Amino acid sequence: MKIGVTGATGQLGRMVVDKLKEKVSADSVVALVRNPEKAAGMGVEVRSFDYNQSENLALSLQGIDKLLLISSNEIGQRAKQHANIIHAAKQAGVQWIVYTSLLHADKSTLSLAGEHLATEEALKESGIPYTLLRNGWYTENYTASIAGALAAGAFVGSAGDGKISSAPRMDFAEAAAIVLTSEGHAGKVYELAGDQYYTLKDLAAEISKQTGKELPYQNLPESEYARILKSIGLPETFALAIAGWDVSASHDDLFDNSGQLSALLGRSTTPLSQVVADALAAK
Repeated sequence: MKIGVTGATGQLGRMVVDKLKEKVSADSVVALVRNPEKAAGMGVEVRSFDYNQSENLALSLQGIDKLLLISSNEIGQRAKQHANIIHAAKQAGVQWIVYTSLLHADKSTLSLAGEHLATEEALKESGIPYTLLRNGWYTENYTASIAGALAAGAFVGSAGDGKISSAPRMDFAEAAAIVLTSEGHAGKVYELAGDQYYTLKDLAAEISKQTGKELPYQNLPESEYARILKSIGLPETFALAIAGWDVSASHDDLFDNSGQLSALLGRSTTPLSQVVADALAAK
């Protein structure tokens, strides 16, 4: 039984491969990557797999029974790329696809939702058994900004008092590995989010507590936040997208209290305090 992981050299993909190796033999895991050189040392079979080269995908998927389709990082190209992979999976005889979608993709106002929904529809139309892992926000999406916030003297954003139920990537990776190596998940849709919710004001308070430095949260209009993001070097399109995602967060689009992630893990999700501590220790 071969398990393929797309995007296996990405931040989430590497973690999934490591978690799979704890559950099954390494020779049953296949890393599907754009640049095989980056997969050196992963300890599993590596195959070239470029989301854009549709003519080669089916060959790379030969012999793979289960496929974890990690969503592409090329926003705007995802729906087409994912459709290529799903078509190739059908040609190659893949028996089951697990897809990393977006929390509450069917009702989310995040600009990311459309491509995820298009992929979900393509999976339904393919006839291949599938499972949707609708992943919530990675806590690292915010903790990656800690150093910059401390330097600037404030944590800024446009999320208002929106409730954010995030979890670290490792929790989502572990859940994916559990689903891929256990029974009873085909046809299911999992809304995956952290057990604990917080606002960005709460996050700033946690950083203040752990550093001993007063760090206020400054809520900004969407356009002003986008301007600041552009001023620190982000491309305009990406800056506008991030600011827009924060506005969606202000509407609680990143909130979920169903506990489905911790139910899969068989434990509580990693708390915000621990992820902040880890981020501070790494900087």
